Amino acid sequence: MRFLVNCQKGGSGASWGGLTSLVRRKQVDSAHSKRLGHHQLAKELTVPHLIAIGVGSTIGAGVYILVGTVAREHSGPALTISFLIAGIAAALSAFCYAELASRCPSAGSAYHYSYICVGEGIAWLIGWALILEYTIGGATVARGISPNLALLFGGENSLPNFLARQHIPGLDIVVDPCASILVFIVTGLLCVGIKESTFAQAIVTTANVCAMIFVIVAGGYLGFKTGWTGYELPTGYFPFGVDGMLAGSATVFFAYIGFDSVASTAEEVKNPQRDLPLGIATALSICCGLYMLVSVVIVGLVPYYAMDPDTPISSAFASHGMQWAAYVITIGAVTALCSTLMGSILPQPRILMAMARDGLLPSLFSDVNKRTQVPVKSTLATGIVAATLSFFMDVSQLAGMVSVGTLLAFTMVAISVLILRYVPPDEVPLPSSLQESIDSVTLRYGRDTQVISGENPAMSTSGDSSRPLLGNKNVAVNRPVVEKQEAQATCTLNEENRRKIARWTIMLTCVGAFGLTFAASNLWLPSLLRYALCGAGGLLLLSGLIVLTIIDQDDARHNFGHTGGFICPFVPLLPIACILINIYLLINLGADTWARVSIWLAIGVLVYAFYGRTHSSLLDAVYVRAVHAGEIYRSSGDSLA
Repeated sequence: MRFLVNCQKGGSGASWGGLTSLVRRKQVDSAHSKRLGHHQLAKELTVPHLIAIGVGSTIGAGVYILVGTVAREHSGPALTISFLIAGIAAALSAFCYAELASRCPSAGSAYHYSYICVGEGIAWLIGWALILEYTIGGATVARGISPNLALLFGGENSLPNFLARQHIPGLDIVVDPCASILVFIVTGLLCVGIKESTFAQAIVTTANVCAMIFVIVAGGYLGFKTGWTGYELPTGYFPFGVDGMLAGSATVFFAYIGFDSVASTAEEVKNPQRDLPLGIATALSICCGLYMLVSVVIVGLVPYYAMDPDTPISSAFASHGMQWAAYVITIGAVTALCSTLMGSILPQPRILMAMARDGLLPSLFSDVNKRTQVPVKSTLATGIVAATLSFFMDVSQLAGMVSVGTLLAFTMVAISVLILRYVPPDEVPLPSSLQESIDSVTLRYGRDTQVISGENPAMSTSGDSSRPLLGNKNVAVNRPVVEKQEAQATCTLNEENRRKIARWTIMLTCVGAFGLTFAASNLWLPSLLRYALCGAGGLLLLSGLIVLTIIDQDDARHNFGHTGGFICPFVPLLPIACILINIYLLINLGADTWARVSIWLAIGVLVYAFYGRTHSSLLDAVYVRAVHAGEIYRSSGDSLA
């Protein structure tokens, strides 16, 4: 029997030995955060702002180096196709982000979506991994700025002493004052206001895009002048074969990481249902177009095997007598790094704020400055940690950890889309302070709840008063009512079965994707075991796709969250393909990277066990049917709007 109210604290169902907290889910957004004492962020962002954030966070200095390495080792002249395939793979995640961001426009990005669709335990791990991603990512980018900046002043050691890197013999470390100063400058900009910081990022991003356009235009002129010698090769367009081109796609995929920063600003967008999908799609399209055009030009100017892996673009122009172009390219690299630094630091304070709002972190991180409407304390904490790391540590060897957080987030966002479509949450948590209103609505809908649950109200009553009704000779008069109740009960039973099948299918599909990619990626496994795992994983994956295609999606998806926004196409095929690609990339990140990330995640488990679990805002929540939540709020004098 399904009741209107589940009074179990911390979630629905049995306690499972105290593990209920791992699966308790929160409401769609922070529409009621004001009544809980939370200040809202400023709604200042429009599509141009989101494009600036997306492009600035995505196009880093890596493209100025990546084209040489991938062309020499993997793709050859087919580098352009590698960027195109990687862009299409990134677009799969972008489609999933676009739907969830427009339906759930609150701060927190993948952490927020996971908390709504999956549960608190998974959401905590995603949020904890994103904290690591943005911290290490920001420090890594900051450490990369000073060497490029020094080139503009004449050489590696040409920066002023107070900015130049210094080696400390006693500690055997190289400190980088320039990196930490730049982090503090960016942190200050972010504290001023989201509109002001985004405007500054737009200026820097524009300079970077102009440098890339210079490479495209000037390189195209040289190519037509010299006859595109890079394409006149006896080895053909695919010197490493199609496999090499696909391996190059897996490498350059990480050049598209960054558009998820747009989703982290969802609460600050004026019209999230329209602007967020447009901002994500436009930013990704611009990045993909620029990457492809730059690669077309560079692999045509110089044969792929003659490229300099460290400075491929500068050396390509120098080989044609344009040494001065190196300064323009260096300016592009510096502005790209500065823009990426802002894109790395911008999302983390919002992740911290969202987690603190939910009680999983101390409340000081949820404070929003009343004047600037920015989470200043979270921003300062992020800046201080990133500046300290960039000053003392060479974190480039930890850069792989950045990819773990991103790919985990991409995977959970795709899973969340499947859950939203097939098994959206049918219960929502309400604060225990509304218990009086909940009891009132419970009494009002008590009889309807019995009918919905499939229980015959006549059988549920006690005493002699029920017997005349059951034994009445004119019982045929009530037959339409009984038949209606039986039809409703059958319909409810079928819906419960559909949800159960969908829930198990989604889970087994993820298991199949992991088994298939794990077996395909680990050649050290015995052949028989590899083939068995590949077969089983592929069978689960294909079966999951077929079952989810056949069964109906949940009707509640039409009213889930904020309606009227972007709808992800080709469900379930697109999310499943996204899950498969991201799991494959996760598995191939390497054992050393996973060893470091496992330590960080283990620390996160301890923090959640000793703090987050016992301070969660859902600790005393009362779960009610989602269809009745609005009436409960209205009866308590509150509105959902």
